[in-house]
Amino acid sequence: MPGKLAENVMHFARVLRGAGLPVGPDKVIDALRALQVAGIERRDDFYWTLAALFLDRREQFELYDQAFHIFWRDPRMLERVMALFLPKVHGRADPDEPPPAARLAEALMPPLEPSEAEEDEGPEEVEVDAAFTVSDREVLQKTDFETMTNDELAQAKRLIAELRLPIPQVRTRRLARDPHGIRVDMRATLRSSLRSGANLIALERRSSARRHPPLVVLCDISGSMSRYSRMFLHFLHAITNDRDRVYTFVFGTRLTNITRHLRHRDVDVALARVADAVADWSGGTRIGTSLREFNLRWSRRVLGQNAVVLMITDGLDRDLGRDLAEEMKRLHRSCRRLIWLNPLLRYDGFEPRPAGVRAMLPHVDAFLPAHNIASLVDLARALSNPPGEAHRRAYAAQLDRPA
Repeated sequence: MPGKLAENVMHFARVLRGAGLPVGPDKVIDALRALQVAGIERRDDFYWTLAALFLDRREQFELYDQAFHIFWRDPRMLERVMALFLPKVHGRADPDEPPPAARLAEALMPPLEPSEAEEDEGPEEVEVDAAFTVSDREVLQKTDFETMTNDELAQAKRLIAELRLPIPQVRTRRLARDPHGIRVDMRATLRSSLRSGANLIALERRSSARRHPPLVVLCDISGSMSRYSRMFLHFLHAITNDRDRVYTFVFGTRLTNITRHLRHRDVDVALARVADAVADWSGGTRIGTSLREFNLRWSRRVLGQNAVVLMITDGLDRDLGRDLAEEMKRLHRSCRRLIWLNPLLRYDGFEPRPAGVRAMLPHVDAFLPAHNIASLVDLARALSNPPGEAHRRAYAAQLDRPA
């Protein structure tokens, strides 16, 4: 390689890896070999050669394009990207969401170490009274998963690991010993009288046992849900290791049972096993086909004893909702509660226009947003306080909006 090209390609790969792209040493070696064949005389050949080796999915292209022009072509473009993150004063209208270049700017300009920051003497700082500002933890809870930087994602994962779902216990058909029960346990009463030999026989009583119902999760891992589904898997790992009878399925174009993989105590090992088991990550979405497979193969196994079902999807179906309403109806009848978590509800003007959303909405007991940590906390409150029939009619009333 002429000059320091090989070293610069390695540094460019580090920038992409710091921005969140899975670029390892193997891809760097392959890129150097490919450049020897393709040559570096033409900028377009150089651009697309690195793109072919470093990119795995279409969603990564925008980040790669920005990083390439900043690192190889236009030094001043970094200043324009950083200007997007300067504080701005907004009026009553909501500020725009941060651009996707946040992780890129963070990777190109990492924060200074404390010793380096002390050596860099700048202008005199102006102290501002922050008595009425909210804490970083509270701000992080309300930040959308899609706009988080790498550091914020790491902090969010630690907070998610502490979350729990307080699903109320339900009565079962089994009976358990209860001193205040209304049923007399004749067998236990006679056995107790034989041991004591007393003239007066104390009645042993029992009542219906109470137990947490099974929790079944159906999580969408299609391209439109990729960022959210990865955070939800951290959440599902936490609740799987906190309680028993939690069953997790992911679906894109097919249905995959990942319950066994999430039971591993180490979250990194668990998610690595999930990645190896799932073949349709960040692909299309066939909700109706996946639900049909679940209803045929798994519903009788996991939906017994008043199970609660969480469905995490944006409702964007590639099959345009074909047979989806019938499968949702069957799923709803097979469980105690069906709760739909949709990241699109973060928008105030959300309307059920897609065919998949309109087919699913009449058959759910709750329709809740799921885009940040605060929404997961609200989910815990919703499970603690089951909605009544009035809430169900309110969700179904959204279908009356014009499409």
